[in-house]
Amino acid sequence: MRTSLLKWPLLTSAVVIFAFAGLSVAQITKAEEDQRLGMESHIGNLTGHAKDGAMNYRRYCVGCHGELGDGNGENAQWLDPKPRDFQLGIFKCRSTLTGTLPTDQDLFDTIGRGLDRSNMPPWNPLSSQMRANLVAYVKHFSPRWEKEKQGTPIQIPAEPEITPDRIKAGQEVFQKMECWKCHGVTGKANGPSAATLTDDLNRPILPYNFTDGRPKCGSTDVDIYRIFMTGLDGTPMPSFADNIKPDEAWDLVFYLRTLQPENGMNTKERDIAKQLGLKPVTPSTP
Repeated sequence: MRTSLLKWPLLTSAVVIFAFAGLSVAQITKAEEDQRLGMESHIGNLTGHAKDGAMNYRRYCVGCHGELGDGNGENAQWLDPKPRDFQLGIFKCRSTLTGTLPTDQDLFDTIGRGLDRSNMPPWNPLSSQMRANLVAYVKHFSPRWEKEKQGTPIQIPAEPEITPDRIKAGQEVFQKMECWKCHGVTGKANGPSAATLTDDLNRPILPYNFTDGRPKCGSTDVDIYRIFMTGLDGTPMPSFADNIKPDEAWDLVFYLRTLQPENGMNTKERDIAKQLGLKPVTPSTP
């Protein structure tokens, strides 16, 4: 079936999607087809068009994410973590509040950056226009973009100066928010809850290991701050926006930097932690 699909000229993907879902083409109105293929993305001065992203999606993305965008491409059975199901309209890497749609810029950045420690590579070799078209095509898989507006990016205050007091305060936040239960007291993803975690589709999922690799949603301090305040939708990682203040979130960023490997980009936090003789948190007991 996939071979014949790839030989088809650019049929409207609404027809393809509903045909695979068991509905006849006759049940799809021309207006519905046009609406789906008329999906756009807006990134700066670029406008992406879903109809123009179809071919590149089939060339680069369909093997993992599937013809229907449901994450069930022919390669998906061998992949861990599993490819994103675009039909759900739920994404980990966002600048918007938990539960809201990401911005077009968020999706554009994810396509370019890739997701470390997954089979999603950086697609920066694609032109900006091609990536913008892919964003529009990804959006057309989910009816959420027809019914909801994309979320508003959260406001991130200026990054404060890194100090010993802030790193110690960050460790207190790590303890208070019980981050160690999943991520472990040394950030190695070996906390007591780590082996029990599942995503929203009830599939096993591992917590992030701060001592190995870079965060999936970006490696700057701002990127890490954003994760705390937006959460990673579809995973057990919640938003802390209602539980910690912006200053506390920055403190936590600085503390987590002390757990990163020696070859990481940031060294000031680790140097301060060594000077302080900072020890891992002590797990609390009920």
